Amino acid sequence: MGRAAMVERIWLDVAYAEKDWAKQAGARWDPAARRWYAPRAGMPALQPWAAASDVPELLPGEDRGLGSGLFVDLIPSSCWFTNVRSCVAPKDWERLRRMITRRAGMRCEACGAGEERTTRRWLEAHERWVYDDALRVQRLRRLICLCTDCHTVTHFGYAQVRGLEAQAFAHLVKVTAMTLAAASRHIETAFAL
Repeated sequence: MGRAAMVERIWLDVAYAEKDWAKQAGARWDPAARRWYAPRAGMPALQPWAAASDVPELLPGEDRGLGSGLFVDLIPSSCWFTNVRSCVAPKDWERLRRMITRRAGMRCEACGAGEERTTRRWLEAHERWVYDDALRVQRLRRLICLCTDCHTVTHFGYAQVRGLEAQAFAHLVKVTAMTLAAASRHIETAFAL
């Protein structure tokens, strides 16, 4: 008796916010691939999540060398709560997020950690921008995979608002091996900028 034929998955692009709807429509989750799929062809209810082509690993204009490592990367208040995720369709954000985590080998690009469900550490996409103060223009230059802890450090001002300042500070020191004084100066410099 021969081996059972491997069935190729019919992958879907399901945004996290839409996962329950997709599941109700018949989508299934593949934990190894960390992706939703249709259990069989010809399911019209799953058409809204039909997969688009993969996003290329290097995006046009992206500078993969910009801002390596872990650092506090504050953004101007005029840019708060405006990000790529809020400017693209959820389906397209899912494609971008999947490409970012995959090209990072499912590891944080700052500290090397992977996801850990029990400690609620996820892999998240972070944007690195460059700013032209004279023209008052920001340009997206890099998308990077960060774990929840490193992402919290990066958005240190938001960490303070959420009551996570001490945790973020400790993680910054741990990952960068800065002294407490050097980490404090680093944060002060970021806020001054």
